[in-house]
Amino acid sequence: MSNQYDEIITKYRFEEGNIISLLQDTQNKFGFIPQDAIFYFARTLEIPVSQIYGVATFYSQFYLKPRGKNRITVCRGTACHVKGSERILMKIKKEIGLDTHEDTTAGLEFSVDEVACVGACSIAPVVIINNKMYGKSSPDRLIKEIKAIMK
Repeated sequence: MSNQYDEIITKYRFEEGNIISLLQDTQNKFGFIPQDAIFYFARTLEIPVSQIYGVATFYSQFYLKPRGKNRITVCRGTACHVKGSERILMKIKKEIGLDTHEDTTAGLEFSVDEVACVGACSIAPVVIINNKMYGKSSPDRLIKEIKAIMK
């Protein structure tokens, strides 16, 4: 695995302040940031592990565990909340077999993310499935889309 990490780390070895770029490249390659990559980068670049973890956990774009092949994003902003996004979220999780505290299915088929706002309040509630936005969503419509993906 360290050979793959070496490919990523090469362009960052002599430049300071590129932890975000290093983590972005790592996540692009693996789909998440493996824990052993963080320790390898810290040791190789002589950066405290806590500094790399600090960046990785501060930005919501980074994931420290594998994500599902299909991504579902549920807006939980005020407009979406008022229009029933919590009910939608619970129905989606039930349909794909997730407990309320889980975000990725065991077989890595689906990941569900809750976000504060997607900036589409006029079409609330909003759910994004694999980069396709569904506005004025209903649980039935979204479950139909998810079942089509499952087939």
